[in-house]
Amino acid sequence: MPREFSRGRKVGDLIHRELASLIQREVKDPRIGMVTITEANVTRDLAVAEIYFTVLPSDDVKGTEEALNEAAGFLRSQLASLLNIRTTPKLRFHYDTTIEDGVRISQAIDNAIARDIDHGLTER
Repeated sequence: MPREFSRGRKVGDLIHRELASLIQREVKDPRIGMVTITEANVTRDLAVAEIYFTVLPSDDVKGTEEALNEAAGFLRSQLASLLNIRTTPKLRFHYDTTIEDGVRISQAIDNAIARDIDHGLTER
């Protein structure tokens, strides 16, 4: 039975917290706007951390993702000096589409309800 708070989960939470601060303070790339780290998942062997982020404004997501992945080595070295672990995971950044997906699903539900009301299938 797996433990509720595994080491990977703890390391992921710590990386999440530290990266949020490091990106704002240390990364000077103009392609990186207002980045929010939404999640950090670390593999079981603690070799790789999949980092999910959102960015405002969201008009250049690909550029931001490229810039973060280019800065991954620098960020990893900064994390290594902050974290008290044997090896620091490699960082892979991915744009988090959860918010956009939620908005799209909400709009689809609203459209379906409006269509049902128009066809007399449900009441307001």
